[in-house]
Amino acid sequence: MLKNNKTLKLIILFETIIFLLVILGILPRSVVPYFVTIISLYLIIAPLDDGILFFIASIPMFLAIPITASFDNFNSWRIFSIILFLKWAYIHGIASLRIIYTKYTKTAIAQRQSLLWFLREYAISITVILLLILAVASVAVAGDKITAVKRIIYFLNLGLIGFPLSRLVTDKEYAKKAIEYISYPIILVTLVGLAQLVSTYFIDIYQFMRLWGENIQCNQFGQQWCYIAVNVGNTWLAYYGDQLSLRIFSLFPDSHSFPIFLLLGLPAIFAIAMRNMKLSDKLRKLFLTRTKLFIVWVPLIFLAMILTGTRGIWAAGVGAIILIVILLIYMHIRNEGHTKYFGFISGYIVLFFMLFAVAYPIFISPQFLLSKGDLGMFGNRIRSVIDFGETSNAQRILIWKQTLVSIQKHPLLGVGIGNYPVVLSQDIKLSKAGSSAHNLYLHMAAEMGILALLATLIFLIALFIRIYNKFVAERDVMLATYYGLALIFIPWVFAYLMTDVAIFDERAFLMFVVTATLLIKNPD
Repeated sequence: MLKNNKTLKLIILFETIIFLLVILGILPRSVVPYFVTIISLYLIIAPLDDGILFFIASIPMFLAIPITASFDNFNSWRIFSIILFLKWAYIHGIASLRIIYTKYTKTAIAQRQSLLWFLREYAISITVILLLILAVASVAVAGDKITAVKRIIYFLNLGLIGFPLSRLVTDKEYAKKAIEYISYPIILVTLVGLAQLVSTYFIDIYQFMRLWGENIQCNQFGQQWCYIAVNVGNTWLAYYGDQLSLRIFSLFPDSHSFPIFLLLGLPAIFAIAMRNMKLSDKLRKLFLTRTKLFIVWVPLIFLAMILTGTRGIWAAGVGAIILIVILLIYMHIRNEGHTKYFGFISGYIVLFFMLFAVAYPIFISPQFLLSKGDLGMFGNRIRSVIDFGETSNAQRILIWKQTLVSIQKHPLLGVGIGNYPVVLSQDIKLSKAGSSAHNLYLHMAAEMGILALLATLIFLIALFIRIYNKFVAERDVMLATYYGLALIFIPWVFAYLMTDVAIFDERAFLMFVVTATLLIKNPD
């Protein structure tokens, strides 16, 4: 396993160069089909474990393929995930399913476990299967059945990468290698986000929209999204009258999915930086022990999260602090061995709030060659988090009310997966432009019924319990750090999703699938 790392790294470097040349317009989009063909051949020939690592490192760099003038948004990750899934199925699939069946059957018979034990032990798998069944069932009530079927295919395609990864991460060393490769896209999108910020000090808003909207985003995602972002609407700017401030979005279509991606990847950054620590050390010694220089990425990533201007992320950070306090008290009462270490790694979250002092002068500084007269605009944006009369908040509340009415009318199967715009009496095509309940939980209940909401909540609770149990049992410091920080950042993401559904973005969802697989499976 992992014998061909040098070739793998060269392929990732090659992909990065081609990706940058394409999105910057130096290479025409017409080269993308040929590039995708080359990568596809590599994934077919290369060892499966290398192929999965390549996929993980490439998540923000997948390009839309210009198949025809009117159909140029079919993304390359769809092809790559299918190749890796089929390769896994051919090599290990049937054998893996047989082992799983035998293991579950023998365990249940030998231990004579109850149905309640089975439901608790396999709650995550059961809820995922239930959600798929409800999604398929909701097609029957969907007004636009084609859109509903496409949505199911979309999520199935996103989930394919979890099957081969789930088998490979049962090896502890491979799990650690996967964590290392997660750090690559996190660092890449952070650097691009900061470069995007710097660009606002040298060009005006029209030049910015031409560069990022009509060029980079078009070359990355295709003309359909490009038109929506430039002509229908985007979340790239904070408006205060004539004053504009960038909400950095990096290589993402919006400033909401970008911080989700960063949060999901942060445990990997910490895990690499803390790999020289000792779990048994006292708190004072932990603070005095030198971490890897890799830790410098943490404040940069936190700063990028703040500069997205996504208030829900800011507010959910407060919830993360409360969760940390609760976990520390719970661990202390249970006398868990990793309590001090959890206190050490969770202490870094304070950096997020300290960096608002750095973000303030950036946010109020003149951007797009325009001066800013209101120096309190950043403070106003922070205060608007709890201002229910603020325009954005008021619109969200109105949408939530309409969504609740729809759930009351269609409690069993909702209005059909992918058909949310019906709830707001909108054109179904607006689902691609971001029409949503601005709340993941209400959105799922509206589209697939209340049972889907319950299944989602059970999944999240079971996932949190699984992460906690893995953290307190783990003796490898790198893996323990990853699990410990996941206890904070996963709930942070899903607290934020009370105000958005941005995890449905393909890059954010792919990272979630990778992260969840690492957290669910137990390495030997």
